[in-house]
Amino acid sequence: MATTTLSILKPSVNNLTTRIFVRAAGLDFEEQDVWGKKTTSEFLRKDPADLTPLLEEAGLPKGALWESCAIMQYLCNKNGLDQFYPTDPGERAMVDSAMFYLIGTLYPLVARATYPTLGFPQYAGEVGTSDADDEMKAKAQKDAEAAIAGPLEVYRAFFLDGKQFIGGANPSIADMRLAATLEFLRAIDYELPAWAEEYMTAMETTLGEAYSEPAADVRGYIDYVRSQA
Repeated sequence: MATTTLSILKPSVNNLTTRIFVRAAGLDFEEQDVWGKKTTSEFLRKDPADLTPLLEEAGLPKGALWESCAIMQYLCNKNGLDQFYPTDPGERAMVDSAMFYLIGTLYPLVARATYPTLGFPQYAGEVGTSDADDEMKAKAQKDAEAAIAGPLEVYRAFFLDGKQFIGGANPSIADMRLAATLEFLRAIDYELPAWAEEYMTAMETTLGEAYSEPAADVRGYIDYVRSQA
């Protein structure tokens, strides 16, 4: 019986990250889809941040942990998964930097560019949640889409720098976070540069079903949204 429970929302890129990881790592886990159940008092008692993915495990000080990168880091540290999260301080720092740069810089742009199309609630303080007119909201979405190229180039030139993956010959947890994020850009027909398309193909080829099986949920949702446009 699995001692690790992962509560997820299948269409979410943040959830996709962790869903890929636990499969690639071969961990024993139970996955629970909490679509429509996330705002219940039962869920919020465990997760007052109201966020997924949510990891529940007996060894955690609070019994639960959210944020995809924190979950992957914890599970790597606990299970000695150095192939995904290197123990060398310099190499680990690069993986951490790649994930934090994504969370702080790339992902907010992807969210602004894709959430309106995907029908996801946008973050407070964004133009999309303001009293701005539709023209201004559309401009903000397009501006975010145009700005994505900059951070993407940082990944090519700095974090990858001629390597197949950020982790080198094999994908790291930073690669899983990046690839999952790029999946969302399909929703707006974003034209990825050739290197990024090759990178995405290499990720799926290397990880196999561990990647393609959960990614099918995100892709299916994107196809559904596009069919309703």
